[in-house]
Amino acid sequence: MKLGAAGLEASLAPGKWNARKIICHLADCEIAFAYRWRQVAVQPKHAIQTFDQDLWAAQYDSLSANEALEAFCALRQWSNTWLSKLPRDTFQKPASHPERGELTLLKLLELTAGHDLHHLNQLDQIAAQGGR
Repeated sequence: MKLGAAGLEASLAPGKWNARKIICHLADCEIAFAYRWRQVAVQPKHAIQTFDQDLWAAQYDSLSANEALEAFCALRQWSNTWLSKLPRDTFQKPASHPERGELTLLKLLELTAGHDLHHLNQLDQIAAQGGR
Protein backbone atom coordinates (compact mmCIF):
# COMPACT_ATOMS: atom_id res chain seq x y z
CA MET A 1 0.00 0.00 0.00
CA LYS A 2 1.53 3.29 -1.05
CA LEU A 3 0.48 5.08 2.14
CA GLY A 4 2.68 2.99 4.45
CA ALA A 5 2.05 2.49 8.16
CA ALA A 6 2.31 6.18 9.06
CA GLY A 7 0.11 7.19 6.14
CA LEU A 8 -2.67 4.88 7.29
CA GLU A 9 -2.89 6.88 10.51
CA ALA A 10 -2.84 10.27 8.75
CA SER A 11 -5.91 12.35 8.00
CA LEU A 12 -6.63 15.47 5.99
CA ALA A 13 -7.52 17.53 9.06
CA PRO A 14 -8.02 17.15 12.80
CA GLY A 15 -11.25 15.31 13.56
CA LYS A 16 -11.42 13.75 10.09
CA TRP A 17 -11.11 10.03 9.47
CA ASN A 18 -7.60 8.76 8.88
CA ALA A 19 -6.74 6.66 5.83
CA ARG A 20 -7.30 3.38 7.73
CA LYS A 21 -10.84 4.43 8.66
CA ILE A 22 -11.59 5.55 5.10
CA ILE A 23 -10.49 2.18 3.71
CA CYS A 24 -12.50 0.28 6.34
CA HIS A 25 -15.49 2.51 5.57
CA LEU A 26 -15.22 1.68 1.88
CA ALA A 27 -15.23 -2.05 2.70
CA ASP A 28 -18.26 -1.67 4.98
CA CYS A 29 -20.09 0.39 2.39
CA GLU A 30 -19.38 -2.21 -0.27
CA ILE A 31 -21.19 -4.76 1.90
CA ALA A 32 -24.11 -2.44 2.62
CA PHE A 33 -24.42 -1.03 -0.90
CA ALA A 34 -24.17 -4.43 -2.59
CA TYR A 35 -26.95 -5.70 -0.34
CA ARG A 36 -29.08 -2.69 -1.30
CA TRP A 37 -28.49 -3.30 -5.01
CA ARG A 38 -29.62 -6.90 -4.68
CA GLN A 39 -32.72 -5.90 -2.75
CA VAL A 40 -33.68 -3.27 -5.32
CA ALA A 41 -33.05 -5.70 -8.18
CA VAL A 42 -35.39 -8.39 -6.84
CA GLN A 43 -37.96 -6.66 -4.62
CA PRO A 44 -40.72 -4.43 -5.96
CA LYS A 45 -40.35 -0.80 -4.80
CA HIS A 46 -37.87 -1.70 -2.10
CA ALA A 47 -37.56 0.69 0.88
CA ILE A 48 -33.86 1.15 1.53
CA GLN A 49 -32.61 1.21 5.11
CA THR A 50 -29.92 3.65 6.12
CA PHE A 51 -27.06 2.95 8.53
CA ASP A 52 -25.06 5.11 10.91
CA GLN A 53 -21.55 5.15 9.46
CA ASP A 54 -20.08 6.63 12.64
CA LEU A 55 -21.37 3.74 14.75
CA TRP A 56 -19.81 1.30 12.29
CA ALA A 57 -16.56 3.31 12.33
CA ALA A 58 -16.15 2.81 16.08
CA GLN A 59 -14.47 -0.54 15.30
CA TYR A 60 -12.07 0.70 12.64
CA ASP A 61 -9.05 1.38 14.89
CA SER A 62 -8.79 -2.35 15.61
CA LEU A 63 -9.12 -3.45 11.98
CA SER A 64 -6.52 -3.94 9.27
CA ALA A 65 -6.61 -1.55 6.32
CA ASN A 66 -5.01 -4.24 4.15
CA GLU A 67 -7.74 -6.75 5.00
CA ALA A 68 -10.39 -4.09 4.42
CA LEU A 69 -8.91 -3.31 1.02
CA GLU A 70 -8.80 -7.01 0.09
CA ALA A 71 -12.44 -7.40 1.16
CA PHE A 72 -13.49 -4.32 -0.81
CA CYS A 73 -11.76 -5.55 -3.98
CA ALA A 74 -13.18 -9.07 -3.73
CA LEU A 75 -16.71 -7.85 -3.01
CA ARG A 76 -16.58 -5.26 -5.79
CA GLN A 77 -15.42 -7.89 -8.28
CA TRP A 78 -18.28 -10.20 -7.28
CA SER A 79 -20.80 -7.34 -7.49
CA ASN A 80 -19.52 -6.31 -10.91
CA THR A 81 -19.97 -9.88 -12.13
CA TRP A 82 -23.45 -10.05 -10.61
CA LEU A 83 -24.46 -6.68 -12.07
CA SER A 84 -23.22 -7.65 -15.53
CA LYS A 85 -25.73 -10.53 -15.62
CA LEU A 86 -28.81 -8.45 -14.79
CA PRO A 87 -31.38 -7.74 -17.49
CA ARG A 88 -31.04 -4.16 -18.73
CA ASP A 89 -34.50 -3.11 -17.47
CA THR A 90 -33.53 -4.05 -13.89
CA PHE A 91 -31.43 -0.89 -13.68
CA GLN A 92 -34.62 1.20 -13.96
CA LYS A 93 -36.37 -0.51 -11.02
CA PRO A 94 -37.51 2.06 -8.47
CA ALA A 95 -36.72 2.07 -4.78
CA SER A 96 -37.27 4.59 -2.04
CA HIS A 97 -34.55 6.02 0.16
CA PRO A 98 -35.55 7.83 3.38
CA GLU A 99 -33.12 10.71 2.72
CA ARG A 100 -32.99 10.82 -1.11
CA GLY A 101 -36.55 9.89 -2.04
CA GLU A 102 -37.33 7.71 -5.03
CA LEU A 103 -34.41 6.50 -7.10
CA THR A 104 -33.49 3.63 -9.39
CA LEU A 105 -30.88 0.91 -9.19
CA LEU A 106 -28.89 2.85 -11.79
CA LYS A 107 -29.00 5.98 -9.62
CA LEU A 108 -27.83 3.94 -6.61
CA LEU A 109 -24.87 2.72 -8.64
CA GLU A 110 -24.06 6.28 -9.72
CA LEU A 111 -24.21 7.44 -6.10
CA THR A 112 -21.87 4.62 -5.12
CA ALA A 113 -19.39 5.63 -7.81
CA GLY A 114 -19.43 9.21 -6.54
CA HIS A 115 -18.99 8.02 -2.96
CA ASP A 116 -16.01 5.86 -3.94
CA LEU A 117 -14.38 8.65 -5.95
CA HIS A 118 -14.79 11.07 -3.04
CA HIS A 119 -13.00 8.74 -0.64
CA LEU A 120 -10.33 7.70 -3.15
CA ASN A 121 -9.60 11.39 -3.66
CA GLN A 122 -9.18 11.77 0.11
CA LEU A 123 -6.71 8.86 0.14
CA ASP A 124 -4.79 10.41 -2.76
CA GLN A 125 -4.60 13.71 -0.87
CA ILE A 126 -3.31 11.98 2.27
CA ALA A 127 -0.70 10.11 0.20
CA ALA A 128 0.32 13.37 -1.53
CA GLN A 129 0.91 14.96 1.89
CA GLY A 130 3.35 12.19 2.62
CA GLY A 131 1.04 10.61 5.17
CA ARG A 132 1.35 13.49 7.62
